[in-house]
Amino acid sequence: MSNPINAEFDVVVVGGGPSGSTVSTLVAMQGHRVLLLEKEKFPRYQIGESLLPATIHGICKILGVSEELKNAGFPIKRGGSFRWGKNPEPWEFSFSLSSKFVDGASTAYQVERMKFDQILLDNARRKGVEVREEASVADVIEEDGRVVGVRYTDAGGREHEVRSRYLVDASGNKSRIHGRIGGRRVYSEFFRNLALFGYFEGGKRLPAPNEGNILAVAFEAGWFWYIPLSATLTSVGVVLLPEELERVQGDQEKALLALIDECPLIAEYLAGAKRVTEGTYGEVRVRKDYSYVQEKFWRPGMVLSGDAACFIDPVFSQGVHLATYGGLLAARSLNTALAGDVPEQAAFEEFETRYRMEYARFHDFLVAFYDMHQDEDSYFWKAKKVTRNAASHVESFVELVGGGASHEIALVDADSYVSARSAAFEELSEIVDRRARGEAENHELLKSALIRSVAKEGHRIQAQAVTGSNLDEQVPIRPGGLVPSTDGLHWSVPAAQPDA
Repeated sequence: MSNPINAEFDVVVVGGGPSGSTVSTLVAMQGHRVLLLEKEKFPRYQIGESLLPATIHGICKILGVSEELKNAGFPIKRGGSFRWGKNPEPWEFSFSLSSKFVDGASTAYQVERMKFDQILLDNARRKGVEVREEASVADVIEEDGRVVGVRYTDAGGREHEVRSRYLVDASGNKSRIHGRIGGRRVYSEFFRNLALFGYFEGGKRLPAPNEGNILAVAFEAGWFWYIPLSATLTSVGVVLLPEELERVQGDQEKALLALIDECPLIAEYLAGAKRVTEGTYGEVRVRKDYSYVQEKFWRPGMVLSGDAACFIDPVFSQGVHLATYGGLLAARSLNTALAGDVPEQAAFEEFETRYRMEYARFHDFLVAFYDMHQDEDSYFWKAKKVTRNAASHVESFVELVGGGASHEIALVDADSYVSARSAAFEELSEIVDRRARGEAENHELLKSALIRSVAKEGHRIQAQAVTGSNLDEQVPIRPGGLVPSTDGLHWSVPAAQPDA
């Protein structure tokens, strides 16, 4: 059974964040009937304010919100600034990753998510998505082994059933229905941390032109993020290692302020600043166990996207990128399946394979990045070294990305995984070590294998946004796989390749 009987919608999307807004918009733009159910009333608070260029100049351009974002007044982010290694002064990492996008497209924004998410959700409405807010989804409707809709409660407490050909769960890390996909949510042993964060008015800014950069500062108990959200408002959070978690029990504000005092650079930047104590940003919040992946990303009639599917430690600001990228991949598969162009299973296996591969790229990059800190008293030095003590990391990685559809080498041959990646880990560690000492230029970082890897899909998305087509990927990434269609919003069977 490929379609439920009497479906009211082609697709129902649960969750109105970046992933839900992205997938719903890209499916509605193809003329399909799309309903989006969001449990809260926007605007609403959400963590995660630092974005990457592929989201701003790729996904958001494809969605048609570039001008709105430009006019929103969000701080421009040119890259990241890090107090990482023995050098006491921060060093910068620029987003000028490609000569094709050196000018306007090599930047991103720091955003207040309640404003950013509202822009994306309003755009979904304009593009034809029916949006129902304050709609709390309780469960899926299943028939003959296929998901055919959802049950939800509206703001007045009335219960509803709605049927659809496909359901997308993009309702975030607190999803109530992600388990209906099958399998389990697997938490990372390597990135099993806790984040404690709040907001401050009046904090210091980095020197121009990097005043909009995220500042990441390692210290003995973990690392701090420092994200400028406006000329005066700053998001400040600390990611702690497991043995430090008891420090956040009790008074969370007291704990955050004490940790700030232990990190001299962050304390300097907040000297004279005041913590926001009222309104949306007035609470000191905690998020824990936030690095995980679901064992399965799809089943007949249902797809996971965004934080409902996976999330990983935010040191590289990749959270919204993975969410919107997952939304793009899911939209390609939904558009393809709804059009009947290729079999449903092939379309959604392509979605899952590519989504897991992108997750794995960032996983590798982050493991290497954690491994490269050179202060022997720091959290990053205490972390087990991938290149020196690989076994536990490989086992964690194999478990983390569990699910055979992705064909990652780690799932097949852990020893080969270590061998294939150790040189890349060591290369990035050596370059960053030299960069922190002022002995290497930014362009050397950009040439490293791991950074080229995490930039690869971002470049393709940006190229699609600029040209309106996807022309550079003609060879499938796996035997029997698919390639993006010319419009970049479907999958296609690749043309026969000539023999080498």
